[in-house]
Amino acid sequence: MNTPRPTAEPAAITRAERRSETRQRLAEATYDLLVIGGGILGTSVTWHAAQSGLRVAMVDAGDFAGATSSASSKLVHGGLRYLQTGAVRLVAENHHERRVLAKDVAPHLVNPLTFYLPVYQGGPHGAAKLGAGVFAYSALSAFGDGVGRVISPAKAAAEVPALRTEHLKAVAVYGDHQMNDARVAVMTVRAAAEAGATVLNHAEVTGLRLTGGRVTGAELRDRLDGSEFGVDARLVLNATGPWVDRLRRMEDKHAAPSVRLSKGTHLVMRRVAPWPVALATPVDKYRITFALPWEDQLLLGTTDEAYEGDPAEVAPTEADITQILDETGHSVRDEQLDRDLMTYAFAGLRVLPGGPGGSARAKRETVVTEGVGGMLSVAGGKWTTYRHIGRAVLRKLAKLPGDPLGGGMEPVGDLVRRVPLPGVASPNAVAHRLLADPELGQALGPATATHLATHYGSLALDIAGLVRRDRALGERVHPDSPEIMAQLVYARDHEWAETVDDVLRRRTTLTVRGLDTPEVRRRVAEVLGEAG
Repeated sequence: MNTPRPTAEPAAITRAERRSETRQRLAEATYDLLVIGGGILGTSVTWHAAQSGLRVAMVDAGDFAGATSSASSKLVHGGLRYLQTGAVRLVAENHHERRVLAKDVAPHLVNPLTFYLPVYQGGPHGAAKLGAGVFAYSALSAFGDGVGRVISPAKAAAEVPALRTEHLKAVAVYGDHQMNDARVAVMTVRAAAEAGATVLNHAEVTGLRLTGGRVTGAELRDRLDGSEFGVDARLVLNATGPWVDRLRRMEDKHAAPSVRLSKGTHLVMRRVAPWPVALATPVDKYRITFALPWEDQLLLGTTDEAYEGDPAEVAPTEADITQILDETGHSVRDEQLDRDLMTYAFAGLRVLPGGPGGSARAKRETVVTEGVGGMLSVAGGKWTTYRHIGRAVLRKLAKLPGDPLGGGMEPVGDLVRRVPLPGVASPNAVAHRLLADPELGQALGPATATHLATHYGSLALDIAGLVRRDRALGERVHPDSPEIMAQLVYARDHEWAETVDDVLRRRTTLTVRGLDTPEVRRRVAEVLGEAG
């Protein structure tokens, strides 16, 4: 298989030149806000801070959403299990954010998904209880996704042939949404940059700058070429997720732990049967195991166990894989759970408030602390409410004593709350436009056109433009994937993709499809090398 010669846009500068320019901007300016960490919280705060008129910078030691933020269950949901604890207001707020994301902010990235919740004889919940629960759940979303209801085992099995029907009493049905978390993260970074933020990935904090005992910036090292530089800022926000306490100890070596970590593992399987809905099977009173259709595959998980090791070393274990397959086997037939079908496994760390009790029952709430040097640390949260959390953090920043931001921020309440992410468009309309083009339609084909539309929205037209200029970029990266060579060029030139893993794992779906082969990695490396 010959690699098409990748072409960038005319007069495009190299990756190395772009990074050098960004480092220079970071080193020469004094920012209102420096955000350390480019995951769920960091990207949201940076986006909203830039919208509010602040001069903001964001850095991450790895890739944007390179850790837990791209290792989620890929759900945008109201939180059905929260109803058990009486958190009705929380569920209603989650539903509101979910529907705003799906309707106004990211309809090109967030998709509706029907959930089946099977009720088995001897299970932790009865059919009547779950039926009432899904009805209440749908009512809290104003029935925007239909009315929660209970259907018969026969009807459910007709939709999902791999569903186990032995001892199945009923199936509760409700609606939520799904996304590709890595793509949402990249689009949020792009939105922040378009609003004026300066962003840099693969830039590790090696120390904090102090002025009169107050944190006023950070020392950094570019992990790609070893360059060292610093950033000055009026205020520093620690949004490093599982590493939040590590950075807090740079500020104060005596800082007590503020969070605890819970490991969650997922498996990706090739499908052997139709899978139009998601299965959410209760494991016990508090835990649910999922079997979700995702990226033409089947996503299984998740686990929930305390983790005390190095966050950088979190990885699926054989015990995790066995647990997920065993728990999924309660509701899914064996033929779908063959080990040979597994294409990928990944693990992430939930950041939970410190305290007693099991992690499965802990609230997924945001933890905010202020250090002795004035650095604000924020951890926790989830994708569904990530915009809300970003606004909430900004409100807290605006109220800090001493006005560390210098009064340079517009009132948070004045922010337009439904600002869309880049590429906002109807995926169906974008796919139709691509296929209706006599030249592009034939070059791309239906699978690739649909894939581009549902991962880039209207920005898919820019990728199609690369193919129009160089037809070789319309070739698939791997014959079993809809991804094309133009996406690699686009990731390199417009989406801060610096390494092969950045491209394969977070800018495309090649890794999760089990197509991360030596030949594919060579092709990606060659594209990245051409620009740098």
